[in-house]
Order: sequence, then C-alpha cells, then structure tokens
Amino acid sequence: MHDPALPVLPPFTPPSPQQMRRYFALARRWFLPEFLGLWELDLRRPALFVGNHTLFGLTDAPLMIEHLYTQYGVMLRGLGDRGHFQVPYWGEFLARNGMVLGTPENCAALMRAGEHVLVFPGGGREVMRRRGEAYRLIWKRRSGFARLAIEHGYDIIPFGSVGPDESYRILLDANDVQDSRAWRWLSRQLPLESLTRGGDMIPPLVRGLGPSLLPRPQRYYFGFGPRIATTSLRGLHDDPAAAWALREQVAGAVEQQISRLLRYRREDRQQSWSLLRRWLAPLQV
Repeated sequence: MHDPALPVLPPFTPPSPQQMRRYFALARRWFLPEFLGLWELDLRRPALFVGNHTLFGLTDAPLMIEHLYTQYGVMLRGLGDRGHFQVPYWGEFLARNGMVLGTPENCAALMRAGEHVLVFPGGGREVMRRRGEAYRLIWKRRSGFARLAIEHGYDIIPFGSVGPDESYRILLDANDVQDSRAWRWLSRQLPLESLTRGGDMIPPLVRGLGPSLLPRPQRYYFGFGPRIATTSLRGLHDDPAAAWALREQVAGAVEQQISRLLRYRREDRQQSWSLLRRWLAPLQV
C-alpha cells in the first residue's frame, strides 16, 4: 500500500525501441555519437548515472538516453531543473518522455521503484555556460545525489560527454550581460537577480553553423567509468563528510572520462572524420 507521505511519480510509458530509433535517426547522422566503456558495465542492476552537463544540453543527453534504451534496454529517468517545468508545454513534453522534477523526493521515489536515474549535478548553471568554461564541472557545493545514492544503496556510474561545447560559439555570455549598463539599470527596476538565480540562468548568445543556430556537426563522444559502489557507506547518508567524499570521488571520475574523451577525439578526428565534417566543425570556436 502506498504511503501518502511519499510522492507519486507520474505515469510513464516509453516508446518502443524501434520508435526511439526513428525519432533520433537524423540526430545520429548529424552527430555520429560514439560510446566508450558501456560494454564493460553490468547494466542489469539499476544505477545513478552522473555526468557533466554540456552547453544547453539539448542534443547529447537525448542521444545517450536513446542509445542506452535501444541497445541495452536501459531507460534513464532524468532529473530536470525546475526551470524546465516553468516553461509552458516544454515541461509537459519532458515529463511525457520520462523526466521528473529534480527534487530529493522524486529521486528517492525513482530509486525505490528500481529505475535507472540520470542526474547532472551542475544543473542550469552548467547548461548556461560562459566563455572558457568548456567541459568544466560547475557543481558548486551540491552533494545531494551522493547522499541519496548512499541512502538507497545505489551504485553510481560516472560518465563524460565531449563534443557539444564546440557545437556553438558563444558570442555573449552572462558576464557580459551583467556587466552592461542596461542590466544594471533594469536590476534597479526589476528583481532580475532572483529571477535569474544570480545570473546562473542567463543563456548565452551563440552562433552555430555559419550565422545560424543550427549546431555544428561535431562528433559526440560519451565515456562511462566503472561503477562506484556505495554499500560500504550504508547508514551514513546523514553524514555530510561521507556524502562529500563520495561526491568528490564521482567528480574526479567524471573529469577522468572527459580527459579520456578529449584525448580520444584528437586521434579520432584525424582518422575518422570526413574532410567536410572537419571543415564545418572546427574545435576552436
């Protein structure tokens, strides 16, 4: 019998793997995603997937979800920033595709249900990147995901994503906006700081392929590290030091995957990319 004090997850029925493959056919051809390390993992047991959020995060995360679902039968349930659910229709669309609002209660409910869970600890700030922040982890002091993994005995699978941060060139970022006279004047008239969470939610002005917003056809790379078990920490979920130590271990593992992918890409770009793709998708943006 359901405990009325616990949240009830909205119903979710994923599309068939065949439908999912059709939905992402064009994106796969455009970005040619490659996945490293998955074959070494036991994906039969549910896990918390933790990784870096890339610029905007609209193209790589769906491709990763599609690959895991269609090739391994693993449906990731994403934890989304509340900003998603404040946009009319967009939040409903994401919920229909399996995302839930990223609260501790919802994460715990997914874990009790034995779901594979996807979380980006950097949240909206990591999505709204600024110049010079490519592939940096911007997790601030967040360790809630580690606490929940300990509490529910979930293994953590760290992963990295490389490619999307060069799909666009940032022309104007939040630092430019907040340093402008127009912003300072408007801030005296409106609560802009609270509305944008201190500037964290100011999207950058970008340019993609040519003068358009079409993302450059960078090749996307995903790397997955070994599972990080939490069983040795059982009962320590209320210990901030234990949660922080696990959080730091996971952050280091994600950074290792990012470094691995950057090295791999340097070689793969010369060996596997077509001349056209190399011309259309330079790495210096």
